[in-house]
Amino acid sequence: MTKYIYIFFSLLVLASCSEYQRALKSDQVDFKNEVFSKLYEKEKYAKAIRLFEQYATSVRGKSNAEDVFYKYAKALYITKQYYTAGYQFESFAANYPKSVHAQEAAFLGADCYAKLSPIYSLDQVDTYKALEKLQAFADKYPNSEYLPKANAIVKELNEKLELKAFEIAKQYYTTGEYFHNYNTAIKAFDNFILDYPGTKFREDALFYKFGSAYQMAILSVPAKKQERLNEAKNLYNSLIKYKADTKFLDQANKMLETVDRELKQYTN
Repeated sequence: MTKYIYIFFSLLVLASCSEYQRALKSDQVDFKNEVFSKLYEKEKYAKAIRLFEQYATSVRGKSNAEDVFYKYAKALYITKQYYTAGYQFESFAANYPKSVHAQEAAFLGADCYAKLSPIYSLDQVDTYKALEKLQAFADKYPNSEYLPKANAIVKELNEKLELKAFEIAKQYYTTGEYFHNYNTAIKAFDNFILDYPGTKFREDALFYKFGSAYQMAILSVPAKKQERLNEAKNLYNSLIKYKADTKFLDQANKMLETVDRELKQYTN
């Protein structure tokens, strides 16, 4: 019995493959479209995509164009071909604004850019594009069922940009001794706090800003040393004012001891 079941399913597979191959070679758009829909429903997206791309230009303007172009874009999205999928979804939303799939297409088109957004350390061009597309989606469909998802993606992308900005500022601090970047680090942390006032990295930013000022003061030429020591002390106070029990307290206190010791020479 098992043998016959195996043969039956083998014949079905062969028939399916045969139909797909015939569709590839056929000049009949209706037949290609029929096979495309079957492949899509069976989740054989790679084959469906290949077949549709053969006759896509012949479908434009036809009564079934809306349905097949939607399925084509969705198949691209499911198979993670986000650049092409994003273009197709945007094109679909523009060409079929009254479609029941128009909102979904607009959202998924924006989401494609979000999916292309790389890790924070790389160039964030696609991240900014995604934020722009998601904002345009929210403006056009303020009551959309996809808006909560869109907002969640926006939050995630903004957190990535926030982390990148913080790490850039921190990099100036890390390389300060070798490239005289401490002053640049202070400015970078100032800009970071200004751009992200509610950031979860505020404590870290305030500490590294103090650390940068401390290093500048310690390594300073005599003519500027007292002024820079006092500035470092002010930044220590800013850190403690923000969080008295900061995780950097031991390090910060040791640095403050050095600052106070150095300042005594000017008091005497």
